[in-house]
Amino acid sequence: MPRLAKIIVVVSQVSLASIAALAQEAAAPQQTAGSEQTAGSGQTAAQQEMRSLDEQVQEIKTDVLGIAKDLSLLEERLLYPSNTQLAVFVAMAADDAFRLDAVRIEIDGELVTHYVYSFKELEALQNGGVQRVYTGNVRTGKHDLKVDVNGKLQSGRDFSSTETFSFDKSIDPHLLGLTLAAEGSGASIELGAW
Repeated sequence: MPRLAKIIVVVSQVSLASIAALAQEAAAPQQTAGSEQTAGSGQTAAQQEMRSLDEQVQEIKTDVLGIAKDLSLLEERLLYPSNTQLAVFVAMAADDAFRLDAVRIEIDGELVTHYVYSFKELEALQNGGVQRVYTGNVRTGKHDLKVDVNGKLQSGRDFSSTETFSFDKSIDPHLLGLTLAAEGSGASIELGAW
């Protein structure tokens, strides 16, 4: 709360200083050569005050970004406690140029995610990128994972491939990696613990 109060005070100061500067400019009559020096020193002080306020605003922006990051981490810890957390990642095998259109994942018969890839996302995967396609909670024990992959082979043929895997969830967070590769008339899907 003290940071919020500080933000409000600084924003108020910046607003008041801006209004005062605009009022001075609007009310100031045409100045003669002798009065320009006095006005110049007044403007210098106002400019220094504005710089000081700008620095305070930048400091507050940095603080707000830090708070947002902390809140995001806290939210993840609350929503996905480590004893139930499961994350599933998707990657493509090296030198595979098939076009991945969509991935659909079910855990224990329940659809948990269905993701359709854009051109840029596909390009990132083809260049060695990895995507976290699902983060969620599952209880400890044995689970079934069903993966459906749709896409297009280099020959231009559409394909659809489905694989079912089993995995054991322990108390620790569990990371699963799906590696996709082109194969004859479809795609092969490999599951690995990451």
